[in-house]
Amino acid sequence: MSRREPSVAGMFYPVDYEALSLDVKGRLVEGSREPALAIVVPHAGYRYSGYVAGAVFSRIIIPSRVLLLCPNHTGLGESLSIMSQGEWDIPLGRVKIDTELAEKLICQCPILKEDMEAHQFEHALEVQLPFLFYLHQDIQIVPIVMKTQGYRGCEQLGKAIAAVLRDNPEDEVLLVASSDMNHFEPDETTRIKDNKAIQKILDQDPHGLYTVVKQESISMCGYEPTIAMLYGVKESAQTTRSELVKYATSGDIGGDRTEVVGYAGITIY
Repeated sequence: MSRREPSVAGMFYPVDYEALSLDVKGRLVEGSREPALAIVVPHAGYRYSGYVAGAVFSRIIIPSRVLLLCPNHTGLGESLSIMSQGEWDIPLGRVKIDTELAEKLICQCPILKEDMEAHQFEHALEVQLPFLFYLHQDIQIVPIVMKTQGYRGCEQLGKAIAAVLRDNPEDEVLLVASSDMNHFEPDETTRIKDNKAIQKILDQDPHGLYTVVKQESISMCGYEPTIAMLYGVKESAQTTRSELVKYATSGDIGGDRTEVVGYAGITIY
């Protein structure tokens, strides 16, 4: 059985069980929760973006099945990489891969390739797991790491996700797009650019998101996973609303606003 060991524990989030539990708990907010179809959450170190991610996870009920999509930061592995079996270790416990759901996706999307290498050191999915596991210790995940696909590749993956969800309407699956927003520009510029991309996500407009990212040179690292997620939602369910739960930049924490990274937390119900 494939076992994926923690890669960024002790760097992006605490490596100690108790410290991580307290960290996650401290970033969650009391209040009512409801089921969601999909979320967009950031993936920087918890010091910078953990409170944005925590605000999103505080709003939703975590189902037992979660499909995670993220960009490929390492350059390793296949162009579109999935793990269909095994487990991911995190300091809080062990998270199983949903083999049944993963195999259905592979059947629907031939460009998806079984690949461990792309996942081995990728942080963008790993940092979501402590939140998910803390809130639902019996979750099963399907992890997908995306190199640049172009619009058609994102559409193809998204429609495959939608087909699987439509064919199994009894299965409640949360789609998670892991993405930071604009990178390394002044805070004011980043907020202007990010607002344009966020509006397209709230409009559930995958092509609009692709267009604005390209036209405005928005360095949103997970825009392609978000496009795939939006297609998955758009073609599989009747959504009622989208919500920007929280937005921040790294300047809000570090104080330096000359070169920041944007973080958006979004829910789709």
